[in-house]
Amino acid sequence: MATYLERIKLTWDLSAEDIKNRAESLKTTVKDVYDKVGALKADELSYENIIQALSNNDSYYSVQRNMLDFPQHVSSKKEIREASTEADKKLSEFDVEMSMRQDVFDNLVAFQEKTDVSKLKPEAKRYLEKLIKLGRRNGLHLNKEVQEKIKTMKKRASDIAIDFNKNINDENTVLEFTEKELDGVPADAIKRFEKTSDGKCKVTLQYPDYFPVMKKCRVPETRQKMEYAFNSRCKEANTKIMEELVEIRDKKSKLLDFPTHAAFVLDMRMAKNPETVSTFLKDLSQKLRPLQGKELKRFLEYKEEECKKLGISFDGKINYWDMRYYMTIAEEREYSIDHNKLKEYFPLDHVTVGLLDIYQELLGLKFKEVPNPPVWHEDVQMFTVVDAESGKFMGHFFLDLFPREGKFSHAACFGLQPGCLEPDGSRQSAAAAMVANFTKPTADQPSLLTHDDVETFFHEFGHVMHDILGQTDFTFFSGTRVERDFVEAPSQMLENWVWEKESLSRMSKHYKDGSPIPDELMEKLVKARNANAGVFNQRQILLGTFDQTIHTRPTADTQAIYAEISKDVLQIPATPNTNMCASFGHLADGYDAQYYGYLWSEVYCMDMFHSRFKKEGIMSPKVGMDYRKFILQPGGSLDAIDMLKNFLGREPSQEAFLVSKGLQA
Repeated sequence: MATYLERIKLTWDLSAEDIKNRAESLKTTVKDVYDKVGALKADELSYENIIQALSNNDSYYSVQRNMLDFPQHVSSKKEIREASTEADKKLSEFDVEMSMRQDVFDNLVAFQEKTDVSKLKPEAKRYLEKLIKLGRRNGLHLNKEVQEKIKTMKKRASDIAIDFNKNINDENTVLEFTEKELDGVPADAIKRFEKTSDGKCKVTLQYPDYFPVMKKCRVPETRQKMEYAFNSRCKEANTKIMEELVEIRDKKSKLLDFPTHAAFVLDMRMAKNPETVSTFLKDLSQKLRPLQGKELKRFLEYKEEECKKLGISFDGKINYWDMRYYMTIAEEREYSIDHNKLKEYFPLDHVTVGLLDIYQELLGLKFKEVPNPPVWHEDVQMFTVVDAESGKFMGHFFLDLFPREGKFSHAACFGLQPGCLEPDGSRQSAAAAMVANFTKPTADQPSLLTHDDVETFFHEFGHVMHDILGQTDFTFFSGTRVERDFVEAPSQMLENWVWEKESLSRMSKHYKDGSPIPDELMEKLVKARNANAGVFNQRQILLGTFDQTIHTRPTADTQAIYAEISKDVLQIPATPNTNMCASFGHLADGYDAQYYGYLWSEVYCMDMFHSRFKKEGIMSPKVGMDYRKFILQPGGSLDAIDMLKNFLGREPSQEAFLVSKGLQA
């Protein structure tokens, strides 16, 4: 079997010293490229020595850099994670230095002025225009004094943002509870928890521990302790960091003649400005308000009933530690769904086979697992991807699906090797990793996924496919490098398959006897898609509004602002002395002023799904290939709105999005 390992330029056996030395060597190599481009005289400028040289450098740097900074998220060795974090900081400072090269910027502008850009290939012309725009966004058209201020701010922001996320990854709080204090928590979770010498359960704040307790534990005091700890993670250190980031971002934006950081960020996004985002979030919140009101009223009724039944006092309100618990009860009662029973039909191994089969059939691909793969941990699987019709090799992907100490604590796709043209004109294949934290198998039970987990798997693997199937010339536009408020749409669109009977039946079977999900349970699950839609979506609006609010002012008391917006939008008060923002990793990891994008891109994902796949067949190879051709293949080489129009055959519409939220269009 062809493994194409020679096509991958990544290695994962670096020592801490190797990482340190390679980072320094990488800086030297890349600086040499910038020095040569910057030293060119105006009459020497050519496509080859400026555009091609910078593009080749992008590709080389991207691969080498990913190899050095990815281990901080996945290595099981603390010294490797620390070396990787330090390399990330040093290289981020270096990125700032290179992005502020006046000589390179001046030569890009000079090349644009002397060249008939209409004769450049569209992608090359777009690359040149983007580099010049980014130079202006770094202040390279301003005086040296302002540039130095911007450079200092960018370096500081980069350093502390890395610290912010390192603090979250290193967080290792453990709470101890008796089994009585965990009454209602599924038996498989109780069994999985490590035990103290006196028999108490050791419960971490990682998702596989946290969510079963918050959704099922009947003891309010236990949920309260868990929620307080969860929303107090890294509170002291990360609150200071986030509030400093807000100040730095605002000052830098004003130096660049933008009124706020949100205005600066959105200038490069589909939404274009904060006013558009604010209107979008407020309008959706108002439309959801009646639905949310009904749901909260029902939650209170369930709570009052349960308090009487358990003989505990009823405080007349829904608290943060109540929210997921009563959302679960509402779903179980109103749709008769027992999620603990349902997950018995989603053993991870079978879900993985079914999911990969669906993606292969839909997108015209073939995947093969690589035996004895060169990976960073024994849990990791590696696969090759080839085009089913032509046999053309497309790339590799990795699956790293179980939690371990020090590992990235959420679920995400990491692009590791961009698909683009090599200096000799051949194609560099892409590589990407999906990192998640699903429940580990035990001696007597396989890893069982909740339906939420299955949805997460489908979503993140959608990003993997976007990375692998992008067919751009330039690294700058490869894979998921699209406008940030569109980047979630291709993956969100693919979440729809976990709500369709046809596809669900292909990736589910009972872990004991292989029986399918009973039709009755399947129908209930599909109907339950909009369960708690009001509260769930208001929480997304809360996070998007909070992000926009702190990034449209010069300073922010994040704890107070979050509490105020939570009360207004979610209509559930934040727990006193907690600060969810301190563990809101998105805001230090490239989503600042852009969290609204999750809801914004849903408009497009629902339009794509209902207008094409739902009408023409969710497993239609024709629609799947159109999707691959018009949405995934261009990467960021076209504006998102143009890709959408190419796929839909018209302007996008909000109708399917509103219906999907249980609202009238």
